[in-house]
Amino acid sequence: MTGSPVTAAPPGTAPPRTAVVLRLLAGRGAFRLSVQLMGLVLIAAWGARDYGRFANALGLVTWLNFVPGAAEKSALKALPRLRLTRDAVAGLAVRFAAVPVLVVLVAMAGALVAAPRSDAALYLTAAAWSISGGLLMTVSGLHRVRGKSTLDALAFTAGSVVVGVVTCVTWVVRWPPGVHLAMLLGGLLVILGASAALLPRPWLRGGGLPGHRLLPAFGRSTVLLGLTEVLDVLSTSVVFGVLALAGRTTESGPFYLALLVSSAFCSLLFYQLRLHQPTASWRMRGTGAAAGRARAGGLLKLVERGGIAFAVLLAAGLALPSTRVLLTTGDSYVVLGVLVLVETALYATGLYASFLIENTTSKVLTLTSGAAVVSLAATAVAAALLVPPLGPVGGFAALVFALAVKAAVLRRLIRRH
Repeated sequence: MTGSPVTAAPPGTAPPRTAVVLRLLAGRGAFRLSVQLMGLVLIAAWGARDYGRFANALGLVTWLNFVPGAAEKSALKALPRLRLTRDAVAGLAVRFAAVPVLVVLVAMAGALVAAPRSDAALYLTAAAWSISGGLLMTVSGLHRVRGKSTLDALAFTAGSVVVGVVTCVTWVVRWPPGVHLAMLLGGLLVILGASAALLPRPWLRGGGLPGHRLLPAFGRSTVLLGLTEVLDVLSTSVVFGVLALAGRTTESGPFYLALLVSSAFCSLLFYQLRLHQPTASWRMRGTGAAAGRARAGGLLKLVERGGIAFAVLLAAGLALPSTRVLLTTGDSYVVLGVLVLVETALYATGLYASFLIENTTSKVLTLTSGAAVVSLAATAVAAALLVPPLGPVGGFAALVFALAVKAAVLRRLIRRH
C-alpha cells in the first residue's frame, strides 16, 4: 500500500462480533418464527376463506415494509463515510422513514372510522402493520450504527411476544382478520414509540441548514437504493393481485405460506447484509469498487443460467401428462416446496450481487433500479400468463423468470458501465 495514505476506519465500520450477530439474529429470528407460526394457527382458526383474505391483504402490501427501509439502507451506506454531517444525515433518515408511515396510519384511521368492516379497512390495516414494521427496522438500524445493537434485539423479541399473544387470543375468541391485524399494529406501535424515543435528540429534532443542503443528495440515494427492494417485493404483490383477479383468492393461502419460508430465509440474509453494510461501504471505495462489481457479475451469471434451466424443466414438466396434472392442480405442497427452494436460492444469490454493486459508487444506482423496473414488468407479464392456469405454481414460476431477467439485464448494464 505504498504511496496510499492510511485512513483510519470510522466508528461503526468494523465487522460485528459473532456474539453480537447471534444476539441480533436471535431477536429477528424469534420475530420471524412467531410470524410463521401465526400463519399456521390462523389458517386452522379461520379456515381457508378468511385466511385467504388475510393472506391476500398482507401479500399485496408486503412491499410497504421496505419503503421506510430505504432510508436505513441509504444511511448505513453514507454514515461510515461521513464525520461532520453525520447527525444531519441521520436526522434526514429518520424523517424520510417516518413520513410515509404517518400517511398510511392516517389513511387507515379514516377507513376504520368510515367503514370498519370493509375490505378497504382490512387492506389499510395490513398496510399500516407492514410499513410500521419497516420503520422499526430502520430505527433499529440507526441504533446499531451508533453501537446500541441490544436495542435492535430487544425490539424484535418484544415484537415476537406481541405476535404470539395476539395470535393466542385470536385462537381463543376468534377475532376476525381486521381485528387481529389492528391488535398486532397496536402492540408494534408501542414498541416503535419506545425504540424511537431512545434515538439521540439531534437525530429526532432534525432541521438546520446542513440537513437542507444534504437533502437532494440523500433523497436521490434513498429513492434509488430503496427502489430496487420495493420493486422486488412488489413483484410478489403482483402475483397476489393476479390470483385475486383470476378468482383464485383461496389459493393465496398456500402461496403465502410457501412464500413465508422463502421470505424467512431471505429476510435473515437481508439482515446479515445490513449488519455488514457499513463495513462493505467503507471497503468498497475507490479501487475496491471494481472487485465488488466483478464478483457481482459472476453471481448474476449464475442466476441467469439457473432461470434458463428452470424454464426448460418447467416446459418439460408441462409437456408430460403425468407431471402436468401435478403442476396445474396447485395444491401440492411438495411441488411448492421445490419451487420455494429454487426461488430462494436464485433470489438470495441475486440479492448479494446487488448488495455488492450498490455499495461501490452512487453512479451505479440508476442501473440497479432500472433492472428492478424491468424485473417487475417481467413478473407482471409472466404472472398474467402463468397464474390463471397454474395458480401458486405459476406464481413461483413467474418470480423465478423475473429473477433471471433481472440478472441478465443488470449484468449487461454493469458490464457496459
